[in-house]
Amino acid sequence: MGEVVRESAVKQSDRASTAPVLSENARAVLEKRYLIRDKSGKITENPEELFRRVATAVASVESAPDEWTKKFHHLLTTLDFVPNSPCLMNAGRRLGQLFACFVLPVNDAIVSDNDDGIFDTMRSTAVIHQSGGGTGFDFSRLRPEGTRIASTNGRSSGPLSFLRVYNATTETIHQGGFRRGANMGVLRVDHPDILDFIRLKENLGEMNNFNLSVGLSGEFMESVRQDQPHQVINPASGERTPLREKIRDTEGSLAGFEKKEWTAREVFDL
Repeated sequence: MGEVVRESAVKQSDRASTAPVLSENARAVLEKRYLIRDKSGKITENPEELFRRVATAVASVESAPDEWTKKFHHLLTTLDFVPNSPCLMNAGRRLGQLFACFVLPVNDAIVSDNDDGIFDTMRSTAVIHQSGGGTGFDFSRLRPEGTRIASTNGRSSGPLSFLRVYNATTETIHQGGFRRGANMGVLRVDHPDILDFIRLKENLGEMNNFNLSVGLSGEFMESVRQDQPHQVINPASGERTPLREKIRDTEGSLAGFEKKEWTAREVFDL
């Protein structure tokens, strides 16, 4: 069966034109974001040259690069397969960074010896965006707003404050110099700051460089089915408490919590 597939692919390749089949809109997007430009900003390649550049670079690591260049080039020019944006932008060029998605750890420290503290990761994010990649983070390890910090006797500002800093950093560094940076931010549904996280995009001016996702658990879904009170867990201490609405003072600082306890179903509906 493998021989039949191979023979069919060869016949298709023989019939295929080497010129990419592109709409007017597709060519406009390529010119705006993907085609190589010189120092003055003038475009120096056409779509056919882009596909040849990408096919040659990706196939260069194979044992038979010429053969694989032809196969990959055929897939590109027929639009049967088109790789991600960093691959189109960077293949065969100095950066050579072909990956679109990076998942980075965010541990509960400003900086860390393991290079995974909040601002260590922010630095890595800037470098990845500069090369055209996107980034995803789970902020669930960060202690909630108002948690006492033993080393300074101060209070934690919570994960949302750092989400906003990441968003602002992304605003200044476009992905590969071609487009806005893209991030995915996740917070577990049992994090004490989950209500603020869910509501974060109610203000349309907030977090324009982030997609946000709530991390659900089997325990939470079972609580939804049974309409039970929702328990949250402080990641710094492991303490479980009922979820209550925050009370803020006139300056917006955390001043306490309401008496009413949220149910898992109410959180799910929100």
